[in-house]
Amino acid sequence: MRTNDQWKMVKLRNFVSFQTGKLNSNAAKPDGEYPFFTCAQETFSINTYSFDTECVLLAGNNANGVYPIKYFSGKFDAYQRTYIIRPLDDTKLNTRFLYFVLQPQLELMRSISTGAATKFLTLTILKDIEIGIPPLPIQRKIAAVLSTYDDLIEANTRRIRILEQMAQTIYHEWFGKVDAQFLPEGWEMKTLDYVLSEIESGSRPKGGIDPNQRGVPSVGAENIIGLGKYNYASEKYVSSDFYNAMTRGHIKNKDVLIYKDGASIGRKSMFRDGFPHDECCINEHVFILRTNEKCTQNFLYFWLDLPDMTQNIKNLNANAAQPGINQAGVKGLPILLPDEIMLKKLDDVINPMMGLLFNLAKKNANLQRTRDLLLPRLVSGEVGLEGIEVEMGEYQ
Repeated sequence: MRTNDQWKMVKLRNFVSFQTGKLNSNAAKPDGEYPFFTCAQETFSINTYSFDTECVLLAGNNANGVYPIKYFSGKFDAYQRTYIIRPLDDTKLNTRFLYFVLQPQLELMRSISTGAATKFLTLTILKDIEIGIPPLPIQRKIAAVLSTYDDLIEANTRRIRILEQMAQTIYHEWFGKVDAQFLPEGWEMKTLDYVLSEIESGSRPKGGIDPNQRGVPSVGAENIIGLGKYNYASEKYVSSDFYNAMTRGHIKNKDVLIYKDGASIGRKSMFRDGFPHDECCINEHVFILRTNEKCTQNFLYFWLDLPDMTQNIKNLNANAAQPGINQAGVKGLPILLPDEIMLKKLDDVINPMMGLLFNLAKKNANLQRTRDLLLPRLVSGEVGLEGIEVEMGEYQ
């Protein structure tokens, strides 16, 4: 129930404009100057821009009906199925508030979107979505409160990115430039089979996973996205009974994970220190890699993350009888194995960075959970901000 009668319900068609991008999804450039928004959770880069504005960006299609939504202000470009949504009158509707008030509508959008193999959000669907709008000062206050959480999350994300880049740089300087024909004494070129104690995949229940079921998180392609990154909104679950009956695929501390088929072959991640969960598992599209005493998890992750090795993983797919990579192919991948002294030295240097990185990732998860609990109550008017001092900053 709203705290006052100043809120009014309106249809989007009367308060916002809709545009879409014009580009194909493969237009991204790895080192592009501007953001490139597609229907993926990830934001890509590009060297051109078609828009220079403040707006909300909403994916227009998604295989599972999980539509990424983002706020941006500045120069960018967009995929042809990405909606660029802007207030028709910014004296009546604040763009940041629009971003927040649309988020509780995503589940409704998923349920009423069209399509079978891929779900689509049509313009007709979007125009008829109803949102509650309070007076502009309240909109700005709500935007300021919720943006505080987003700003903290973004600051931690930048630190995570810097820590990862530092670790990658150290690893590349020490091991990425070594000539295999002139190895230092005690160093060897081996295959992963020599350093792996376990390689295993997971499973899912017969008939698939119910996205509305709550149980133990089951990790798939949408969350094999790099160090300290995890999209809680796209989680799927298996029941506790199914999880307990699984003989393989339980995620343990410092596990290295590789996505093994589909368009995401070669993507990798590591989970550790209770991130993303104390208890979770993988589905059948993911490999878990665990090293024996001859190697460490940190060394394995950063070796596989070298550009040449990522390409080697992708190349395994081209040689496979079935699409995807198999255990034999992964075990046959080459790995540079330094002596024990260098392995220990690397862990001594990188492990504190990794510990801090995952600590920041856990802080982000807690911030995200708090924000997600607060957001629907604020944007519905259930919780008011009357009498509460809020640092408005740019939202005045």
